[in-house]
Amino acid sequence: MEDRLSDEQKALLLRCAREAILNAVNGEIVEPVDLSDVPARLRESGVTFITLTNNGELRGCVGALKANKPLIHDAQEHAVAAALQDYRFPPVVLSDLPAIRIEISCLTAPVILDYENPVDLFNQIRPHVDGVIMRDGLRRATFLPQVWEKLPTIEMFLDSLCRKMGAEPDLWRHKNLEVSVYQVEEFHE
Repeated sequence: MEDRLSDEQKALLLRCAREAILNAVNGEIVEPVDLSDVPARLRESGVTFITLTNNGELRGCVGALKANKPLIHDAQEHAVAAALQDYRFPPVVLSDLPAIRIEISCLTAPVILDYENPVDLFNQIRPHVDGVIMRDGLRRATFLPQVWEKLPTIEMFLDSLCRKMGAEPDLWRHKNLEVSVYQVEEFHE
C-alpha cells in the first residue's frame, strides 16, 4: 500500500475508535472528530473495517468497501457499528469494554479482476495479501486478507465467500462472478 499511516496516525485512529465505542455504549451522541485537529492524511477520504475481539474471539466486524468520508470519521462510524450493530452478536455493553480489542483495516480501492475461468482466477488472487469481494447480481460478500489465516487455500477461501454471500459454495467454479481484490493496512491495540 502506498501512503502508509504513521504510528501516531494509527494510535489516533485507535484512540478515536475506542472513544466512539465508549460514548455509544454509554448512550451518548458520537460527535465526529473535529478535522482541524487531525493530520491531513486522516482527513482524506478513506474506508475501514473495524474488527472487535474479546479474548481472541470475534465480537464484531463492520466496514465498507467504498470511501465516502474522511478516514477518521469512517473509523469512528464503523467502530460504533461493530460494537452495536453487527447482527451476529449482542451489542457491546460497558462491562465488555475492558476485554474488547480493536483492529482497524484501512482498505485500498478494489480492483475488478478480468478472468476467463477458475484457473485464471487462481492465478490472479494472492493469498494472505488480497482481500476479495465477490458479487453475483445483488448478492455480495467480502473477506479481509486476515481471513486467509483461517481459510488458507484459495478453494476454501472462495467456497466460504460464496457461502457468506448466500450462494452454493462451488458457484465460483461454474459461473464467472464479479471478483475484486483490495489490500489493507491492518493495525490493532
